[in-house]
Amino acid sequence: MHKSLFFLTPIFIICFFLAVTNINAITMSDNNYVLEFGTLESAAGLSSGANNKLNISLGQTAPGLFTGTNYKVRSGFQYIKSIIPFSFTIDSIGIDFGILSPTFAQTRTNTLTVGNGSANGYQVTAYEDHQLYGPNFNFIPNTTCDNGSCNTQTAAVWTSSTTYGFGYNCSDSNTPTHCPTGGNSFTNNTYYKQFADLTRNQTAQTVMQATTANKATSSASVTITYKVNISGTQAAGVYRNDLFYVATPLY
Repeated sequence: MHKSLFFLTPIFIICFFLAVTNINAITMSDNNYVLEFGTLESAAGLSSGANNKLNISLGQTAPGLFTGTNYKVRSGFQYIKSIIPFSFTIDSIGIDFGILSPTFAQTRTNTLTVGNGSANGYQVTAYEDHQLYGPNFNFIPNTTCDNGSCNTQTAAVWTSSTTYGFGYNCSDSNTPTHCPTGGNSFTNNTYYKQFADLTRNQTAQTVMQATTANKATSSASVTITYKVNISGTQAAGVYRNDLFYVATPLY
């Protein structure tokens, strides 16, 4: 028995910026933030006029441009912005698994790339609108991996041809890795997780991250591998879902 499967992966880039009213104080706070600076000043931002544009960075001990015979130092948050703009790309927005055969798992890949100039790095989170959905209310469920333990937060080994479902792996050749680390890590390319399911009110999970800005003008990429495997009793038809990636710079 053969089944046809297709799903789309649209790109969503969302950037959040914190805006506060200028006040003369060392500590500012409300229910969402606390700012503590020993040298906090009363002006910042982008100023412009008929013939000029000025990008201001205050609250630091030595912002500015410093040059010499053999060096140039750009000090201040505004230079992070100007040198390394934040960007997010995905190499393909359509993933087609073609014809599926029972117990013969198929894989496809996406490359996620972030150009990161944000001072505290970034995170890319992901979720699905629903599990792979086919005709007559049939689903290909999200995998629970070989030992039944993987979920949206925990990765586990998935190599058995009789373990069915849909899941993903993150791999990265960089050191340190930009894939999730710690208890959420993918030990190698046999480890998989589930995508968070919007219909089950599951929280979007981090699939790519960094804690500092990229060096120079470089970018970072990870490979997301999608895997699907079906049983002989899976109903024939076209199955699909939509995946959403949200890239957020951290300042």
